[in-house]
Amino acid sequence: MQLSLLTVRRPSPSGWFALSRDPVEGVPRHQSAAMNRESSFKAPSKRRLRGSNPNMAASHQLFDDTSAGAVPQGAEFPNHGSSSLGIPTQAFLSEPMSNFAMAYGSSLATQGKEMVDKNIDRIIPVNKLKYYFAVDTVYVGKKIGLLVFPYMHQNWEVRYQQDTPVAPRFDVNAPDLYIPVMAFITYILVAGLALGTQNSFSPEILGMQASSALAWLIVEVFAILLSLYLVTVNTDLTTVDLIAFAGYKYVGMIWGVLSGLLFGKTVYYVVLGWCCMSIAFFMIRTLRLKILSEAAAEGVLVRGARNQLRMYLTMAVAAVQPLFMYWLTYHLVR
Repeated sequence: MQLSLLTVRRPSPSGWFALSRDPVEGVPRHQSAAMNRESSFKAPSKRRLRGSNPNMAASHQLFDDTSAGAVPQGAEFPNHGSSSLGIPTQAFLSEPMSNFAMAYGSSLATQGKEMVDKNIDRIIPVNKLKYYFAVDTVYVGKKIGLLVFPYMHQNWEVRYQQDTPVAPRFDVNAPDLYIPVMAFITYILVAGLALGTQNSFSPEILGMQASSALAWLIVEVFAILLSLYLVTVNTDLTTVDLIAFAGYKYVGMIWGVLSGLLFGKTVYYVVLGWCCMSIAFFMIRTLRLKILSEAAAEGVLVRGARNQLRMYLTMAVAAVQPLFMYWLTYHLVR
């Protein structure tokens, strides 16, 4: 019984061989361990060889990868509207709206310009203003002489060329805006000089003088337009023509004030009186051809109630010129 307990059963060769085998079929355990160690050293070297140069294309790849950079696994694609690329996110959204706003604004500006031009042309023909400034030095000299000494002038008719009046530089009888504008500015400067000699100069007083002269000119022009409308005069006089004729009186005002500053108040009255008579005579002879059109065609006055009203209107326009000349200059000479 004891011998049977001490007897060790010898394993069979097949069992021992099975125990000494690795789980991999047909490979011993010690050889399997050596193979595992060898693969652990060789596998990383192969991976490094394939991925050592990321820019090198594989043997089967036809084109190189020219993308900006590989995107790591789990990372998001770059935002093309981010500030890192220099393009704000709102640019893609706001650009169409800004273009639409600019187009809409330009269309509104064009429509507004057309509306303003159309309404202004009803009162003042802006496109014809170049005609009134087509002057030269010879014309200016002759026109100033005509305003101061109009008594010897014979022909007062405006010359026409193909139903269009010639430019002022070719006809001394044509109205212009250059002399009235320059005379108005010179009058303001002379008024400032006169106020300075009286020790009463200030920018506020000079501004009031300029605004007062301009306001009276506007009132005069609108009063003439209203009178022409009430009398129903068919004339080719325009608003610019009336502004030109009403602005010619500043030439006489300048001569009067300068004479008073240089030689005293008595000379001022003499020179201003002469200029007042000259401008009144000039207005009568000029407006007579414009307002009394039927009578001017024959060279004599046609009797009638309507023509009498037109004659009275012409005399009234000529008569108010000396009043404005004295009203705007008497306080400048003391």
